[in-house]
Amino acid sequence: MFHIYCPYCEELREEEEFHPKGQAHIARPDDPDACSDEEWGDYLFFRDNPRGIHHELWVHAVGCRKFFNITRHTVSYEILETYKMGAQPQVTAAPRETGEAHGAEGRADAKDIHEGVRA
Repeated sequence: MFHIYCPYCEELREEEEFHPKGQAHIARPDDPDACSDEEWGDYLFFRDNPRGIHHELWVHAVGCRKFFNITRHTVSYEILETYKMGAQPQVTAAPRETGEAHGAEGRADAKDIHEGVRA
């Protein structure tokens, strides 16, 4: 069972309290009326499905009912960070020389992430 840190409640909770809602950080077209059918279809239906680091939108459905973002590794299912709506991720898919993901200040220990401490 996963335990997910809610950045609003500021505590670890069981995964059954949360629901994934898809890819995070998808920008709505500025002028939807000016979009072609293909552009609008791409916005509505096509999402990234990477093998590795992925930013996802989740909701704490049984708790505070707020939406937030999770950075998760899609192969290992490891949750690398959680952050509030409007914030930018610290962990990105940009490779280092060693091939690992990193953020602006580097990657936090898994223990720190699961305890809710941010690097």
